[in-house]
This record gives sequence, C-alpha cells and structure tokens, in this order.
Amino acid sequence: MAKSPPQSRKRAAKRTAKPKIAKPGRTLSRNDSAELLARIAGALERLAPQAKPTLDFSSAEAFVWHPEVQQLAAVRRVNRVDMSLLKGIERVRDLLVENTERFARGLPANNALLWGARGMGKSSLVKAAHASIGAAYPEAGLKLIEIHREDIESLPELMALMRNARERFIVFCDDLSFDADDTSYKSLKTMLEGGIEGRPENVIFYATSNRRHLLAREMVENERSTAINPGEAVEEKVSLSDRFGLWLGFHRCSQDEYLAMVEGYIERHRIPIAPQELRREALEWATTRGARSGRVAWQYVQDLAGRLGVKVGS
Repeated sequence: MAKSPPQSRKRAAKRTAKPKIAKPGRTLSRNDSAELLARIAGALERLAPQAKPTLDFSSAEAFVWHPEVQQLAAVRRVNRVDMSLLKGIERVRDLLVENTERFARGLPANNALLWGARGMGKSSLVKAAHASIGAAYPEAGLKLIEIHREDIESLPELMALMRNARERFIVFCDDLSFDADDTSYKSLKTMLEGGIEGRPENVIFYATSNRRHLLAREMVENERSTAINPGEAVEEKVSLSDRFGLWLGFHRCSQDEYLAMVEGYIERHRIPIAPQELRREALEWATTRGARSGRVAWQYVQDLAGRLGVKVGS
C-alpha cells in the first residue's frame, strides 16, 4: 500500500488532534497568569456593588431626593417668594420660623404639619423659613431636602444619608396625603417618632396637606364601619398626625387680606396701576375664580403684568 505524503499526514493530524488540557500542578506561563488574574479581577468588579459618590452638601442649599438611584439632586435656584409677601398668615408664620430657628441652633424642635386651605402659602412658608433662618445662621448649614409623596417609603434610606452629616436638614414633603389602598403612611409614622434609631438629631420633617389628618374622610369612615373595634381602627389612622408636634392651620383669607397680598406683589414688582382700578380688577378676578388666596392673588398679578408688558419674577 502506498504511504501518504508527509504533508497529508500532518494535515490529518491537525484535524484530529485534541486540545491540550492542563494537568494538575502544571505551572502557567507568565502571559497565562496575567490573563487569568485579569479575568478574575473583572468578574469581582462586576459582582461588587457600585460605590456611591460622596455627597457634597455644600454644593447647594436645597436638594431633591431620587430613591430609584439613591441620590440627592442639587437645586441651583429654589422657587420661592420673600417672607414679606406672605400676608394673612402672620401667626403660623411666626410659629414656624421660631421652630426652624430653634432647630438651626441645635435646640429641641418639632416636626411640623401645615394643613388647610389651598393656595394660602403653606409650601411657600416652608421655603421662605428655610431661606430666612439659613441666612441668619450660616454656621448651621441648613439644607432643604424635598421628598415626593410617592417616595415616602424610601425615608429610611434618605435618613441614612443624612445621619452622620455635619449639616442640618429640613426634609420637606409637599401635598402629603394617603389614599385608601396606600399603606406607606406606616413607614412615615415609624420614621417620625417610633423607630428604634429614631429621627436623626440633625433632621426635621415638614409636610403640607389640605387634610388635617392626612387621610381622606372616606378612609376613616370605612375603617370605622368594617373594623371589629372601630375605635382602634380610627386611632391607627389618625395617630399619624399626632407624630407632628406642631400643627399649623391655614384658613381662607378675608377680602382685605387678599387685597393686601395683591398690593404687596404690585409694590414689589413696580406695576403701574391706579389703586381704584387695581381694587376693582383684583376683586373681579377673585370672583371669577371662586376663591381668595395667595395663589389667586399671584395669578392675577401675573395676568396684569402680562397685559401691561411688565416682567416679574417669582
């Protein structure tokens, strides 16, 4: 039988040759070792949780909490009005400013619930108090942290970020309320007073709501009608408001207070209009809106300024 040419035998050997398997105890080459170490390091890096960037609270005076990424986003310019423009709420204004001042000085202060009529300056007062006291006590490093109502369950993570910080924080939730199928209010109750760790010494919680007890009336009535012990069920719901040591009620303003709000804005922004004409237009505007409030006053002033070609800020 004729023998295969040498080259044909070599090609056949290459096709049938099995890959070499490293034997136990085999010493890897320098290149193989470097490649293996690089693969191990890459795998460990992928498994390790990403390091959270260090928060620089000095970068801004206010932040918004984003729980989905566990981050605080700096607010470069806070949308607020000057304290002097808040008319008809002098009593609650003084109470909140005093409470905020005590907190900035490191003295005992209460969580505050600002509740009542719409458009009467609840959230504006919180932002104005923060600005006023922050400027008066710069050494406190007073920061305003906004948390949205739907993110209340993430309060423990937010508190953990602030607990060991040097600064002092007002955690602010605007328009706080709970629906019938919402149980996140229990997380808020625990964070306000009842948890093992308790509220950090450098954190205070301010909330605004149109409801005094934060819960819709039908929720309370439903609990009363379906519970085995109606009294205990209602207590469970209503006790949320009790965790706020300071309750500040906002009520609908009188006609004179409404006109004072309008005149304050007119004077601040130097809008030229005769007093009698201003009074007539402002009252007509409130009548068409069916309400008198600080919000309605500002909306009228914006309309007037637009008609007269005058630029105004917030």
